[in-house]
Amino acid sequence: MEKASNLDSKMYVLDTNVLLHEPLAYLSFQEHDVVIPMTVLEELDHIKDRKHDVSRDARVAIRGLDEVLKDATPEQMLKGVALPSNKKAKASSAGTLIIVNDHLFADSISGLPGNENDHRIINCAVHLQKQHPNSKVVLVTKDINMRLKAKGAGLKFVEDYRTDQLIDDIALLSSGYKKIAGDFWQHVGECETQQHGRDAFHKVAKSLIPDVFCNEYLLDDNGHFAARVKSYDDQHIMLKDIGVERLMHQSAWGVKPKNIYQGMAMDALLDTGVELVILTGPAGCGKTLLALACALEMVVEKGIYDKVIVTRNTPEIAESIGFLPGTEEEKMAPWLAAITDTLEVLHKGDENPISSRNYIMEKANIQFKSVNFMRGRSIQNAVVILDESQNLTASQLKTIITRCGEGTKLICSGNLAQIDSNYLTPVTSGLTYIVERFKDFEGSATVNLNGVVRSRLASFAEENL
Repeated sequence: MEKASNLDSKMYVLDTNVLLHEPLAYLSFQEHDVVIPMTVLEELDHIKDRKHDVSRDARVAIRGLDEVLKDATPEQMLKGVALPSNKKAKASSAGTLIIVNDHLFADSISGLPGNENDHRIINCAVHLQKQHPNSKVVLVTKDINMRLKAKGAGLKFVEDYRTDQLIDDIALLSSGYKKIAGDFWQHVGECETQQHGRDAFHKVAKSLIPDVFCNEYLLDDNGHFAARVKSYDDQHIMLKDIGVERLMHQSAWGVKPKNIYQGMAMDALLDTGVELVILTGPAGCGKTLLALACALEMVVEKGIYDKVIVTRNTPEIAESIGFLPGTEEEKMAPWLAAITDTLEVLHKGDENPISSRNYIMEKANIQFKSVNFMRGRSIQNAVVILDESQNLTASQLKTIITRCGEGTKLICSGNLAQIDSNYLTPVTSGLTYIVERFKDFEGSATVNLNGVVRSRLASFAEENL
């Protein structure tokens, strides 16, 4: 460990939960030294054989560490083995990976009881801080309580692992639309307009709205102008003129938008050129209702798609659908009650809403599927509705998105204020991840449904509780 001896050097001590969150996290620290305490290896060893998603991450982390250390001698492991470059980090890494036997350190260093793994890892970091006073020793953990305890034990630098976070604050998450002050046309100088059938396209200067992305909606304060970004380059933006009145007069399966946000959502949902639609927003803003109404319209009325597949994670971090009796669809029915409730709402004017619901479920070929049975499938010519997607990780969402074959439309909906997973926050949720990753993909659109339309009771609760 001689390398850690000058003021500029940093040593990052990784906690087990960092490697479970991102198995190759040790490649993300560029030119700095990464320390893996022996206790972390023991925890990974205990976790690797469990029947959970986290076990797969533990095995990936162990295999990755073995790949780096396989040719190293015990002496080299203690001094540091050069890390390979990480393509995701976009920088060549000159750092080293060090394995430290923290069982050799006295418990009295940090003052914490030594019979807990968290305390052993903190103890290791405090020992290294004393051993290398000229280096910045940083404990990296996703455990908030462990960060507090480490500071209390005298560790100067403690951090969360944020390398995979695309935004620092959920307030910075794209809403999928921009509002322009005043009248839009007063801001526009030269404008080239093209007519394609009933659609008008305007070519405006990029300087008007410098930070746009594909399929982003533009609204002005006058309440008449509405457009969607079709394409752009360094000089110009091509806008599809939709108009607020046209947005508000859309209809799908008898459902009409109640506000401009629902209008933008329906425009994206009914556009077959948009293969991924991401709907975010508070409870009661109409995400599930709009998704299902538009899916039924495109499957039953227009015949564009063959079926509707509805899926969501089950509460145990999408690892099990439990021991409820029946087939997969019958097991999933309680978790997807929001869908059956919505179908009843769509047919509440019928003489027998339940019979209508059952008839439409058969007519539209609505299938309830579990997320953990999606791997390996190839879904063709269907509308896939992924409900409650805020509780999924980025890797789980990737599994579902990569299942979508030719002619399939995926609708992801979720409320980042209602995350049930113990391991996710609004910033690290897979929903946040795909909003940021797909925002400049010409085949996707994001709409934040700002405003509760369920009831005044729900609206008050969303704002005040």
